[in-house]
Amino acid sequence: MSESDRVRWHCRRGMLELDLVLVRFLDRHLATLTPGQHVAFKTLLEDSDNDLWDLVSGHGEPASADPDMLTVIRLLRDV
Repeated sequence: MSESDRVRWHCRRGMLELDLVLVRFLDRHLATLTPGQHVAFKTLLEDSDNDLWDLVSGHGEPASADPDMLTVIRLLRDV
């Protein structure tokens, strides 16, 4: 299984809205993420569905001011 396949598998969530956003994000941005952004995205996938949805929908802000994390969240919100 390739790294891309692993990331896609981890994007499968229990919340349909989140699934749709994550799949669109992968299709549009996975190939162009920097290594730091890739790590930030995988870190975001460790969050619960509700916490991740809050970040993606703009109802929450990340605990970290890491530029890669902020970029990934902005890209997720723009999908």
